[in-house]
Amino acid sequence: MKEFNLNTLVRKNILSLQPYTSFRDNSEFKAPVLLDANECPFGEFNRYPDSTQKKLKSKLADLKKVTPSQIALGNGSDELIDLIIKIFCEPKKDTILMMNPSFAMYAFYAAVNENEVVKLNLDENFEIVKGDFLKITQERDIKVFFLCSPNNPTGNSVQDIEFFIRNFDGIVVIDEAYIEFSENRSAIELLDKYPNLIVLQTFSKAWGTAGARVGAAYASKEIIRFINTVKAPYNVNSLSQELILNLLDDKDRLKNNVESILQERTWLEQEFKNMECIIKIFPTDANFFLIKVNNAQTVYQKMLDKEILTSQRSPAIQDCIRINVGSREENKKLINVLKAIAS
Repeated sequence: MKEFNLNTLVRKNILSLQPYTSFRDNSEFKAPVLLDANECPFGEFNRYPDSTQKKLKSKLADLKKVTPSQIALGNGSDELIDLIIKIFCEPKKDTILMMNPSFAMYAFYAAVNENEVVKLNLDENFEIVKGDFLKITQERDIKVFFLCSPNNPTGNSVQDIEFFIRNFDGIVVIDEAYIEFSENRSAIELLDKYPNLIVLQTFSKAWGTAGARVGAAYASKEIIRFINTVKAPYNVNSLSQELILNLLDDKDRLKNNVESILQERTWLEQEFKNMECIIKIFPTDANFFLIKVNNAQTVYQKMLDKEILTSQRSPAIQDCIRINVGSREENKKLINVLKAIAS
């Protein structure tokens, strides 16, 4: 990696942009009369939420061993992906790089921002070929590289992740939506080593609060400052902030969720191995499986007919279906339907 200068990567109009600031969020009052924001004076949630999410960031900082100034919160990780592209990628000019196959929303938000998407095709084991990565990044001027690890929809983790951070001159975004189900350590530990790194995590998966829509970005305080400048003023609502704050006080919630899901993952894998219709079970570090089946469209449709909802990945990934781990009751229903299909 060349000598890193963040200002050369940020769009020029963003460099001069002034963030929206709430007077309340930057001041301390004991018993204020709030007549400044045109709110209704009645109701349980009549006031705007804390736009800076101070309490939540403080708790997260302790948990993740970073400072609050290294955290940005979003309306799910999706908002943060969108903001990152807007901050660093000039419309109709700049390019992002992503693994293929991987999470579709990287390409979606790039398209919204009119940015080109270069796809780095994975090998037959869904690994990145380092030579292909080096060739593409040497031939193309790419601003942002999205690495999903564990990867959606394949389930495997990116190997030797520091190699890709070291050998990329732009912003590297590591999306760790499924990191809690993996034995690998979070790339958050690498933030002090690599100033071009952003790590995304979410409360939607292992924490079990997809409905709250809260995602987090961890990066240098300089990168976080730009994210906070561009984000909407009240992007994480009061109910969601309160819910996540209470979750972080429940020390056993995450541990119990992960243990239960991993136990069910092991049970499901054993059941899958006995299914004649399943050709291959790909290794997974996530809370889902990618499986290869005979006649994927038929299997998918028959499951759907029984109201078993899965994710059809064929033809993009030939003959493959992604199935996430459910409760034991849900998993048994899935297995019974698969057994009926096989018979």
